[in-house]
Amino acid sequence: TGVQTCAFRSLHRFSGVITSAPDMSLIGAVPSGCAGLSLLATTCPDVALIDLGLPDMDGTELVRQVRQSCPHADVLVVTMFVDDRHVLRSIEAGASGYLLKDSSDQRLLDGIREVRAGGAPISPSIARKVLQQLSMAQAELRVVKPDATAEPSPLTSREHDILSLIAKGLSFNEVGERLDISVFTVVTHVKKIYRKLQ
Repeated sequence: TGVQTCAFRSLHRFSGVITSAPDMSLIGAVPSGCAGLSLLATTCPDVALIDLGLPDMDGTELVRQVRQSCPHADVLVVTMFVDDRHVLRSIEAGASGYLLKDSSDQRLLDGIREVRAGGAPISPSIARKVLQQLSMAQAELRVVKPDATAEPSPLTSREHDILSLIAKGLSFNEVGERLDISVFTVVTHVKKIYRKLQ
């Protein structure tokens, strides 16, 4: 798996983690959004790791540019931002997964592998944010249409259960064990959650 990283403060850490993995190769590591765009002009990575805290541009714009320039590349946001604005904007821009910088090196590698396998890696605190947004949207709907029957959640009860368990910090494997389903089924549900919540 060819990986490009675009992270300012964690550039060396991410680069070292990726080069230590026998199934990955680092095709570029740059400290800014502009340098990332220049690299995209000459190569298209399998996975682009993007830190939203870039010194020269909005990281979500870089996510959008990667998705346009390399539609087959997966974008994994690895950042310290956990606020709603950053989380939702990066997912809307096309991020396939969202991990926090304090994730372990192994979680970072697992996240890259997950995203290449069609999964959608997500940190527990980010899953919690998504649940909160979903809950707030439902509450707002009840305020706007108090006499109408509230529209049902776009998530199935199984998808809601999975998102809740991820928000509690369980890994995809642990979620599968808890719900007596395979890890591949968990990954499929997480992908559906991303699609449904756009």
